[in-house]
Amino acid sequence: MQSFTQALLEALALIAAFDGDLQEIIILSLRVSLSAVLIAALIGLPLGAWLATTESRLRPLLVTLTSALMGLPPVVVGLVVYLLLSNAGVLGPLQLLYTPTAMIIAQAILVTPILTALTRETISQLHTQYADLLNLLGVRGSSRLKTLLWEGRHGLLTALLAGFGRAIAEVGAVIIVGGNINHVTRVMTTTIALETSKGNLSLALGLGIVLVFIALLVNAAVLGLGSYMRGQEVTGNG
Repeated sequence: MQSFTQALLEALALIAAFDGDLQEIIILSLRVSLSAVLIAALIGLPLGAWLATTESRLRPLLVTLTSALMGLPPVVVGLVVYLLLSNAGVLGPLQLLYTPTAMIIAQAILVTPILTALTRETISQLHTQYADLLNLLGVRGSSRLKTLLWEGRHGLLTALLAGFGRAIAEVGAVIIVGGNINHVTRVMTTTIALETSKGNLSLALGLGIVLVFIALLVNAAVLGLGSYMRGQEVTGNG
């Protein structure tokens, strides 16, 4: 077992050299998480905007369901996706299990409710503010949703960053459907878990430092966007 100081020095050396294994794992992690967030955005943004503006009787049920799905245990999502993609599952013939695609599907399922709920909250506030004006201009249906989504773009970007932060830190679901296969489905979180159990603390610590750095960047971006939005509101009110 390495000492912490030795592991830290080796981890920093790996990061400084941008070691090949480290590079491969980081790139795959970013590709999987960004793809999952993109898919979740294509579903969650319009769905959240629709929930914010619709008068459908199903709205309370869908809002409640969306809120409940935000708390889905990742391992349960991983298990469900595993069953669907296994040879005996409905999607078994596609042979997607233990591939990056399976990991993207699992992460997208976890992130979609988050983006839907945050979008609904953002668009609901805008809809209350601009409803009379939109009615006066005769903006309805999909045109209204597009207008509100554009007006709320800064807040929605914050939601996307939050979704990315959730996806990049995921381990439970992706290790079930991805299998943590070297050079195929090994991402930062699963590698940290595996290498720690093997006693290879330098690689685990190096990836941990990179993961924390990414998390800090995402949080800084969220805070920066929040400050920018508040500044825009003050300027607009002024």
